[in-house]
Amino acid sequence: MNILTYLIPISLVLGAVGLIAFIYTVRSNQYDDPEGDSRRILSDEWDNYPKP
Repeated sequence: MNILTYLIPISLVLGAVGLIAFIYTVRSNQYDDPEGDSRRILSDEWDNYPKP
């Protein structure tokens, strides 16, 4: 039962780190254009293969 005195604070700290990382990514606008990336993958505008 003494292991819970270590595991509970560790899990709370890891949860807080994950929440802070999520808030940072939201505030740095990393989720602004989710549809643009999906359309960009299907586009042939930036083709990496050389033209013959």
